[in-house]
Amino acid sequence: MKIEKYPEFQKELDDILDYIALDSLQRAIKFKIELQEQISKIPDMPYAHRRSIHFSNEQARDLIFKGYTITYFIYEDKIVILGILKYKETFLIKS
Repeated sequence: MKIEKYPEFQKELDDILDYIALDSLQRAIKFKIELQEQISKIPDMPYAHRRSIHFSNEQARDLIFKGYTITYFIYEDKIVILGILKYKETFLIKS
């Protein structure tokens, strides 16, 4: 199963990495590598993460990583990563 990423996800991730890099470039690099490792595991067990709080669809899932929520959809032949939000932002959207 392949993984596709929406352009919005990449922009949001770049913004997060830029922010982390203001404090430490090494931490930003480490964050990106560790996140990529977690995302690469999704096809092995796509339903391992909680149902998304943003969608009422069993195929929508939220991967929680270091205080960030990565929302993705499960299709028969692919995983589509929609976006990444800080937990506080996720809470604000919902309320």
